[in-house]
Formats: sequence, C-alpha cells, structure tokens
Amino acid sequence: MTARPVTVETHSPDETLEWGRRIGRAAGPGDVLALVGDLGSGKTVLAKGVAEGLGAAAAREVTSPTFVLCREYLGGRIPFYHLDAYRLRGAADLEAIGSAEILGGDGLAALEWADRAPQALPQDHLEVRLEVIGPQARRLTFAARGPQAAHLLAGLGPGP
Repeated sequence: MTARPVTVETHSPDETLEWGRRIGRAAGPGDVLALVGDLGSGKTVLAKGVAEGLGAAAAREVTSPTFVLCREYLGGRIPFYHLDAYRLRGAADLEAIGSAEILGGDGLAALEWADRAPQALPQDHLEVRLEVIGPQARRLTFAARGPQAAHLLAGLGPGP
C-alpha cells in the first residue's frame, strides 16, 4: 500500500493539537512518527495532541524530552514514547538509550528532530514535516514510509 503525501495547514496551536489527537486515535502498537521541523514549528504541540488522542496524558502534562531524551506515558490505550534527538550526535546515541526496543515496539513512538538520527528509524514510519508559514500557522506534510504508516495515514481521515 503506497500512500501519497498529505499536506494540511493549521492556523492555530489548537488546530495542530487536533491533528495530533487524530494521530493518537488512529495509531496502533508499533507505529512510529518521525517529527521534522525547525525550532518552534510545532513538533511538541503535535506530540501533546498524540498523547491526548491515545488517552495517555493531558496536553499540559506533555513536555519536550530534549534534556531527558525519552518520556513515557503509559496511561493510555497503548503506551506513548516521546523521544528527542536534538542534542544527540546521531543514531548511535539514540540506540544507546534503547531506541531499538521503543521504536516499533508495543506502543506509539514519536521522535522529534528525527532528521538528526534517520538511521535509528525503522523503515516503516510516518514522517511528519512541520513548517512555520505564519505567526500561528503551520504546514504539516504527512509521508508514509511503509505499509503500516500508510494504514495510519489513511486512518487520519479527511482534512480539517
């Protein structure tokens, strides 16, 4: 199953949060999100929505894992693992914290700054590129990299 990339624009953090909730509601065990975008593009906002969509945590409880590298939220229908590669030197650093067991494991894993450690990602993942297009507006481009990711992308439903 090959899926064409899907691009949507959001006009507020609440709309970006809602796309995260959609991902969380559609996700299944083993799904991996590769979040790519500049500082302030909305990666953590999207992750907050994912946690809410899974029922794992309220948005206000989800914070960037930049300094701890991985935060686990286990209270939802499946675990949510929120990782961050910003401060890492590459895939080897990510692998040293056990990413091989987390990415594609029993829950949904979201890796912020995934472009800094692409070798650590499983072949099958959903890439989400976030771009700043205005003070509160963002462009989100979803690209499925494998059949499981294509299934997740199809489960997000139509645009806003």
